[in-house]
Amino acid sequence: MKFLKLIVLLFLFVFISCSDDDTIQPTSGELSIQFNHNWNGKEIKFNEQNCTNAFGQELSITKLRYLISDIVLHLPDNTSIPIDGYILVDLNESNLIAYAPNIPFNNYTGMSFTFGFDENDNLDGAYPDLNSASWNWPTMLGGGYHFMQLEGKYESGGTENPYAYHMGTARKNPGEFEQNYFNVALDGFNFTQESTINIRMNIAEWFTNPYDWDLETYDIDLMMNYHAQKLMNVNGKSVFSLDEIN
Repeated sequence: MKFLKLIVLLFLFVFISCSDDDTIQPTSGELSIQFNHNWNGKEIKFNEQNCTNAFGQELSITKLRYLISDIVLHLPDNTSIPIDGYILVDLNESNLIAYAPNIPFNNYTGMSFTFGFDENDNLDGAYPDLNSASWNWPTMLGGGYHFMQLEGKYESGGTENPYAYHMGTARKNPGEFEQNYFNVALDGFNFTQESTINIRMNIAEWFTNPYDWDLETYDIDLMMNYHAQKLMNVNGKSVFSLDEIN
């Protein structure tokens, strides 16, 4: 798999249609995938405590990185176009957009992807670019790679405390691990020309729906906390939505 270079594996046949003046009409084009972030519709400002969770705890966001893999476009005839590769989205960097070339123009019924890596891809040390990004998940916790790093500070009792919402493989007991990735299904869209599809992450959903996240209970040292890891998995399934295509 190649980092940030999405290669369409199937259905890359280009049908050439000619008009009366022999103009070649394109039947495929580049689909850009843009990731946007908010807190219940509010703009995120780094290092400012401008977010409030269900417990009234004010928190800031100082880091947000997460891994997306196995993007698939779904067609009306129940076939699909898988897109190879993975994306490490970093809100502190410029890599919030990726590009998939030669996507056939069509009315797609949906898009899906994996948050993190599944068991076939989550291989210890397999991706040099992720290794250099310090994205590895400790071997004693199941190995492979992080799925997300969300960090910041929150106020409690008039004091400021750190939190580190890190997600990856869940260690149930020493030597016993559970897969912790999840699949996301988004709405359909009409792709008739080279366009950008916007995928929105509502960061607030990581802290609620269905579990209201009390930062005084789960703030740091969560990587080795089995219950915290499983709650992240449950809450994450409502985080993403399709915004618009333009």
